[in-house]
Amino acid sequence: MTVNLKGRIDSNNAAQVEKDILTELQGSSGQPVILDAADLQYISSAGLRVILRLKKAHPELRIINVNSEVYEILDMTGFTEMMPVEKAYRVVSVEGCEEIGRGANGTIYRIDQDNVVKVYNNADALAGIQHEREVAKLALVLGIPTAISYDVVKVGDSYGSVFELLNARSFSKILANEPEKMDWCVQEYVKMLKTIHGTLVPAGKLPDMKETVLGWARFMQGYLPEAAGRKLLALVEAVPHDDHMIHGDYHTKNLELQNDEVLLIDMDTLAVGHPIFELASMFNSFVGYSELDHSVIRKFQGFDFETGSSFWHKSLAAYLGTNNQRKIKEVENKARIIGYTRLIRRSIRRKGLESETGRAEIALWTEELLALLAQTDTLLFHANELELEAVTENLQEVQTFVEDHLEASGCSMKAQMQIGVAVEEIFVNIANYAYHPDKGNATVRVEVSGDPVCVTITFVDHGVPYDPLAKDDPDVTLSADDREIGGLGIFMTKRIMDDVAYEYKDGQNILTLKKNL
Repeated sequence: MTVNLKGRIDSNNAAQVEKDILTELQGSSGQPVILDAADLQYISSAGLRVILRLKKAHPELRIINVNSEVYEILDMTGFTEMMPVEKAYRVVSVEGCEEIGRGANGTIYRIDQDNVVKVYNNADALAGIQHEREVAKLALVLGIPTAISYDVVKVGDSYGSVFELLNARSFSKILANEPEKMDWCVQEYVKMLKTIHGTLVPAGKLPDMKETVLGWARFMQGYLPEAAGRKLLALVEAVPHDDHMIHGDYHTKNLELQNDEVLLIDMDTLAVGHPIFELASMFNSFVGYSELDHSVIRKFQGFDFETGSSFWHKSLAAYLGTNNQRKIKEVENKARIIGYTRLIRRSIRRKGLESETGRAEIALWTEELLALLAQTDTLLFHANELELEAVTENLQEVQTFVEDHLEASGCSMKAQMQIGVAVEEIFVNIANYAYHPDKGNATVRVEVSGDPVCVTITFVDHGVPYDPLAKDDPDVTLSADDREIGGLGIFMTKRIMDDVAYEYKDGQNILTLKKNL
């Protein structure tokens, strides 16, 4: 039963208003009652007593379309705690407005020079809007620059959140119209990404992305060969819980440049989890969605597939801190596993199997996913770690990988040269002796930490146990005729580095070099 409240309800007319309402409600005992306050302009304590008596008679009573002045009265007197009270929302039209972002839950439009509105796909979106406003405030408190919604409006049959973004331009628009700024966009995009991933979120404040991805993997059990489905699920289950923030929909339409400040928007997908889940979403945005039909990305981002692919690879390289193609490909392939899983599930749920284009996309993504699952044993990655075959032909790749990380840490040229000598000596020793006469892999890990800054370089191999530090140092005071050939590499390493340590553990030779900068 809906009853319309009009004009003023005060001491002069409260008794008559109550009588009229009771007349309307005759025979409605036990039914939910809605008081529509769209035309209510004023209410005093006398009117509040009327509503309270109605609430006692109809426990499911709720009030809708309350203007801000009346809402303030209801709120200060505790009525908003006793019963559902919905504000009246001003109506906004997005007809002819520029679309600046589109996500899983809604679309963002610019409604004027100063403001944008995010219109939610779900007509019953008020709970979603409240969630996004809360997580956006949390992100801002934790140091993430973002816009906070200042108003909720009615847009067609749904609702929207309004944000002030004065003269802001999305990174997608910058890439589309000013391609010469790609490297700048990559730099700022990755800087924000690292800020997000470096933010520790108090337990329980945001959903765990791993649980969402596990749902995707379980869905796929009916659409993959049994062994592949089991492996996919096991890979996701093996990803550890991580309370660091991820955005969940991190693409260039959700990064805005406003007065030289970069702002993150569209915050309803905020979660916590391992960065591989974020990278998977990024891969989909710039490559995955458009892999079969390259026109998709132009409709979504406003630039072509080549731009999207280039931006993705440049951003991944910058995020990992290296241009080493082996490392970049390794991490990309892990992200693609999660990315394809999401794409296949999404398409199937949207009846993709019922159209020729949908079937072609699902076939492509499934083929790629199966190939990746066959060669992948973990979804985890370490940005500062490189695994490759221990052969001298790979020395240059190792040196470049280490140099990339040293340059990013501000290491001096002198220290880089000294560390480079030590890296060469150790890797060549592993290549020549660890697996001889066979071949095997070596892992090189670079870590920069502490105050003062210290660089730690760790070499790991599964070759024959060998402690290079056990051998006595050569006597460098001897003449050339009396010197033994060899032994200088380890000697120089020990002299160049501030600390060198060896251990044999779990079938691995582990040699650690440290240099204070």
